[in-house]
Amino acid sequence: MYAQENDSQLINVEHILPENLTILPMLTRPIFPNIMIPITFSGEVFLKTIKMVEETENKLLGLVFVKELNQFDIFKSELYEVGTVVKIHKITPLSANTIQIIVQGLNRFELLKVIKKDPNTVWNVKYDKGEEGPPNDEIRAYMLAIMSSLKEIFKVNPILQEELKLLMTQVNYEKPGVLMDLITSMLKTENKNLQEVLEEWDLAKRSRLLLTMLKKELEISHLQQKLQKQIEEKVSKQQKEYFLREQLKLIKKELGMEKDDKESEVEKILQILEGKTLSEEALKTVEEQIEKLKLLDSHSPEHNVVRSYLLAIAELPWGIYSKDSLDINKSRKKLDEDHYGLQDVKSNILEFISTIMKTGTVSGAILCLVGPPGVGKTSIGKSIANALNREFFRFSVGGMKDEAEIKGHRRTYIGAMPGKILQAIKKVGTANPIIMLDEIDKIGNSYQGDPASALLEVLDPEQNVEFLDHYLDVRFDLSKILFITTANQLDTIPRPLLDRMEIIQLPGYILEEKEEIAKKYLIPHQMLEHGLTKKEISISAPTLREIIDKYAREAGVRGLEKNIKKIMRKATLKIAEGEEKKISVNKKNMEEFLGKPIFTTEELYNKNVPGVTLGLAWTSMGGVTLYIEASVIGHQGGFKQTGQLGDVMKESSIIAYSYIKSLMCKEDCDKDKKDFFDKHSIHLHVPEGATPKDGPSAGVTMALALYSLAKNKPIKNNIAMTGEITLTGKVLPIGGIREKTIAARRVGIDTLLIPKDNKTDFERLPNYIKEGITVHYADYFEDILKVVF
Repeated sequence: MYAQENDSQLINVEHILPENLTILPMLTRPIFPNIMIPITFSGEVFLKTIKMVEETENKLLGLVFVKELNQFDIFKSELYEVGTVVKIHKITPLSANTIQIIVQGLNRFELLKVIKKDPNTVWNVKYDKGEEGPPNDEIRAYMLAIMSSLKEIFKVNPILQEELKLLMTQVNYEKPGVLMDLITSMLKTENKNLQEVLEEWDLAKRSRLLLTMLKKELEISHLQQKLQKQIEEKVSKQQKEYFLREQLKLIKKELGMEKDDKESEVEKILQILEGKTLSEEALKTVEEQIEKLKLLDSHSPEHNVVRSYLLAIAELPWGIYSKDSLDINKSRKKLDEDHYGLQDVKSNILEFISTIMKTGTVSGAILCLVGPPGVGKTSIGKSIANALNREFFRFSVGGMKDEAEIKGHRRTYIGAMPGKILQAIKKVGTANPIIMLDEIDKIGNSYQGDPASALLEVLDPEQNVEFLDHYLDVRFDLSKILFITTANQLDTIPRPLLDRMEIIQLPGYILEEKEEIAKKYLIPHQMLEHGLTKKEISISAPTLREIIDKYAREAGVRGLEKNIKKIMRKATLKIAEGEEKKISVNKKNMEEFLGKPIFTTEELYNKNVPGVTLGLAWTSMGGVTLYIEASVIGHQGGFKQTGQLGDVMKESSIIAYSYIKSLMCKEDCDKDKKDFFDKHSIHLHVPEGATPKDGPSAGVTMALALYSLAKNKPIKNNIAMTGEITLTGKVLPIGGIREKTIAARRVGIDTLLIPKDNKTDFERLPNYIKEGITVHYADYFEDILKVVF
């Protein structure tokens, strides 16, 4: 049995291998016999053990690979039972706690039994007897196959070739075991595979294992070579294309066929500016920025900033205006086609359009369309644009909290861009479009700025001639733009902004108007959207009225359209399933399509009850009827209100209570009536408590409910009222007369009580809204008492 020493000299080691051997665990990879290798160890126990072995006569140490590592104590780890005995040749300290030793692998050994574990691990071992005599034919055949595989690996893996070439020149081919150990120790395979080879003492079986490992190594080397080749081909192709493109650029430039990138960009910007009339300020800025662009390197970050800025200026429609239509009759026809009813609104809009046609300028006109959701505010804006033959752009300012969205970001910020106004003008391509600012009553305010204040400069005709966007930093004329805003209510619009706008109220629709809108617009449109024809579906007029009354009672028509969509979807399903060829929606099968009615009649009280009155209220969804109830709950003086009332309604209820209490004291009646409020606790309630209610128009209704309770007299049927009251009984005027009248008609009320100061408002209403309604005007509370009992 021999081991290689000093790279070439062989020594006989049979007589020096002891039966008991000091063991150290190996973490990196198994160590093989017949090789010389440096190994680094760290740790006090390792250092002490190695020093102890180095002081012995034969300097022999057993190295065994770790099978299951103990994270807390490496010497308690589970080890494999086969390792390699090595001889320590040299020790080199690397630091206070680390050394490097050069060892020579001598032979395999196998554990017989553990002699001791502390302080050093000592095993009783048996050794591999090794090769006896020359190799047989089987081993020679395996060795030829191994060498053939190695030659193939050398072709594709030059690194492995260099590592093995030096060793292979010094190997005795009559010693196949030594050769196999050398080859195995050089392979970059998994440690468990290496250990498997180490544990195989039979040369034929070891040869088979090694040959399998070489085949795998060859496959991996082929794959690695293939990937490397693909990468090199890709890189070389890109480099070749780059050089060719650069050469082509130079050739074209020499021939005058093409300019460089910077010149091309400048030409592109100048081409965009052709035919545009820039202001002096804008022209000067463009010239300065173009000179700057020419000096900047195309790879510089500032180059892109300047180029983007120039494009932002160039793409604006300087001096480009669309020609207004001058046919007012065509405008009227277009409005009538697009919208049913709304005669007052159309008249106001036509007045604006005619002024624009006459003067050729919008003359500072800013329209604000105010009304409940679904009454057609946005579509009216589109109709105005069509009537004037102008471009139309709409964006919502609802919830907008950053003024930079209106006036742009400063160019010093990353990702800076112009504001929404200039973006809209750029998109439409003309300097006199119609721009609609939706939901202006819902504009926000935050630490990032006040966009409502930023809109002042945009909308104010005295300022917007020289509108200055933060990004553009060049003044742009917005005075030719017709701005239209929309809102559900005026209360939340900032007052300075509201002062600059012409208010056009869009009231809710009554049942008859909704019916016509559904017939002319909604049903035909939804039939087209759902691929249905008149031969396949029909909705009768009585059914349509029933749908409006019981499922879509809101002021607008959006809810009605949703219900029509629902009917169309169910109809398409029935036709697709082959149930019916023609669907007829009538009162009998209406619930099959829409479910149970959402609204029942708002007249909840069929018989007269003292202390109950019917009021009229305005909400952002339109007009509604509102019952108010008063009841005695105790025999001590006191007053409480419920129904989620806001501060204004709470104050109104207290004023009503105080006024009626004083009125009862003044009236000539029995003592019990005079002392009614001192002797009774009163509870005032506004039903539908889950709905918040507020507003200055319920004072009269509350006062009458308290008076009716105190007198124990019910009021007449079919009377509704609105108005605010003072401590002296004066009835104050209120708003929303049209919406409140529509709400009264909807539930069949034929008698209205409204403040005397609102007489003009009522008289202005269209006849089809006033028809069939008797109205009484009240200046003081006494005027109401003459009518209600």
